[in-house]
Amino acid sequence: MKYTVLAAALALGMGGTGLDRWIETTELPSLTPAVSATVLDRNGTLLRAYQVESGLWRLPVTAAQVDRDYIALLLAYEDKRYREHGGVDMRAMLRAAWSSARAGRIVSGGSTITMQVARLLEDAPTRSVRAKLRQIRLALALERRLDKDAILDLYLTLAPFGGNIEGVRAAALTWFGKEPGRLTPAQAALLVALPQSPEGRRPDRHPGRARAARDRVLARAVGAGTLPPGDARAARTEAVPVVRRGFSQSAAHLADRVRVANGAVRTTLDATVQGELETLLRERARALGPAVSAAVIVADHDTGEILARVGSADLMDTRRKGFIDMSRALRSPGSTLKPLIFGLAFEQGLAHPETLIDDRPTVFGRYAPLNFDRQWYGTVSIRKALHLSLNIPAVAALEGVGPARLVARMRRAGARPVLQDAPGLAIALGGLGMTLHDLVQIYAAIARGGEGLVLRESMPCPAYDAGSARMVDDCTKRNEAPDNVGGSPVSAPVLTPEAAWQVADILAGAPVPGAAARETLAFKTGTSYGHRDAWAVGFDGRHVIGVWLGRPDGAPSPGILGLETAAPVLFEAFARVKPVPDPLAPAPRSVLRLPNADLPPPLRRFRARSAPAARQTAPAIAFPPDGATLDWETGDPLALKVGGGAPPFRWLVDGAPLTADPFARQVAMTPQGPGFLSIAVIDATGQAARARIRVE
Repeated sequence: MKYTVLAAALALGMGGTGLDRWIETTELPSLTPAVSATVLDRNGTLLRAYQVESGLWRLPVTAAQVDRDYIALLLAYEDKRYREHGGVDMRAMLRAAWSSARAGRIVSGGSTITMQVARLLEDAPTRSVRAKLRQIRLALALERRLDKDAILDLYLTLAPFGGNIEGVRAAALTWFGKEPGRLTPAQAALLVALPQSPEGRRPDRHPGRARAARDRVLARAVGAGTLPPGDARAARTEAVPVVRRGFSQSAAHLADRVRVANGAVRTTLDATVQGELETLLRERARALGPAVSAAVIVADHDTGEILARVGSADLMDTRRKGFIDMSRALRSPGSTLKPLIFGLAFEQGLAHPETLIDDRPTVFGRYAPLNFDRQWYGTVSIRKALHLSLNIPAVAALEGVGPARLVARMRRAGARPVLQDAPGLAIALGGLGMTLHDLVQIYAAIARGGEGLVLRESMPCPAYDAGSARMVDDCTKRNEAPDNVGGSPVSAPVLTPEAAWQVADILAGAPVPGAAARETLAFKTGTSYGHRDAWAVGFDGRHVIGVWLGRPDGAPSPGILGLETAAPVLFEAFARVKPVPDPLAPAPRSVLRLPNADLPPPLRRFRARSAPAARQTAPAIAFPPDGATLDWETGDPLALKVGGGAPPFRWLVDGAPLTADPFARQVAMTPQGPGFLSIAVIDATGQAARARIRVE
């Protein structure tokens, strides 16, 4: 303390002109210290924070964001005349020196908040006259360069609170798990006391010292008239925190992409919804296996704002590869593109929801798709075909629509599909790469009556807390990036309003999984080849949600299915977003709502307009070939295969009918014994093929 008084006397003993010149020529350190990058939700709630380069947690904060009672306690305890002095309070210094001299030890300091800021900015010792003189000079210079509020903001940002915690905001989150805007008197008093001895009073290591220091602050506040005695007594009964809390890591993948150095980014996310869905995915993934991950996106399809985005089931789980953002990973979308395919068929006048279409074994060139359950359902309506997610009708519709047109509309919706070759019919069943974000974009367009809307996850630049011109530039560049330009319709519609409504109407009537009961929810599921991906995407009148389940490494996950596994998560996600769904949009006045019998003749049965009338080739027995001799084990069946022709097929062996699936192109028969066999197959047109073989 004697050094402090001596230094102050030397500084203030200069002549007026000399003192003024001494202050004006002071070289100031940077007045914009590095702060933790923070990512906030739409309401300013902290989603994730990052350490500064030195490993410190130092979150941006201003006095306006801090509880008023804390500010009052701070000034009453540390610097009563803060608003009056010019950086150095000689009365406080002399009083501190006199008290210390009488006690024979340092009882209290005489440093003002401005002097403490000066020390914190340079992180310099103050035990020598020279160091103290530098602190005083810097404090006086700060008072000339900054106003009182700005200096107080620096203190609130830089004050040490134990370990690698600096600043009152980081301290409030660490010790109390809350923002500093609403503190109890006990919490405020502890935060006032900690910076005086941040390590000696750390509540997790020295709770007794922390409590004693807190109570001294409360006592002085009562003496200064800042705190009523009753409030102080109640505050003394409050427990001191003994556990250091971790900082939020919510929306971790998104935060890594949008954060900017030394500033805060406000996103469109809702912290409550985000937290609910992170918990949901963590619970569901754990029940599905140690390597299974999950992702979900929730968006408001009216505004284009993404309200929640969870990229993995557990960020820190290495077995699930939680560090991979599966909401942006390229995967096979399975059957989730079928609604858009049929929507294009409706738009082009090729079909209607009640149009009949065949679900039979069909070969499209060299492509012979099968249904997921390897069964055939004969002639069904397109409505039923989409409900059952039948593959043959979807591929037939895509052949009529054209794969290139489908890809173009996907891109128009804002999706970015990745294809290895030119678009082919296999994309109807997931033969391309897409992300969960892409699918949510497409379904948002269907929900909006065919009008696409680019989704966004960052607020416009004016909502950001810009700490520097560089940050403003970063904000501008970020909002110019394709992922963040959103909230406005795309240049051309993805579907006509009539076609979009027809698709939504079909999806709203789809069978729901298990005991789920969700009115006015239109949804579609999908499972990619080999059970590698399970999808569920749906919407109501306001929100669209997409769910993905699977293994990030692309390995199969037997038992994970779109309808049975992903759809229940989708329905639960909607329930957590809001208890009551918004109704779907009403039908456009121009939409055609008729049963099949009343449809115009061209719409009663599906036939692609762009496809020429198919020439029916004659059937041919592909195996066994005519004249073949086969080695045969007694009792084993022989495979009979037919190529060409039109199902249904009738098989004859030595003139006797063979009982077999008439729509199958491969059947089995068991010979009665060695010898010659005469095999014949007759197709639906009456054309036949024959083969004579020998069995040994």
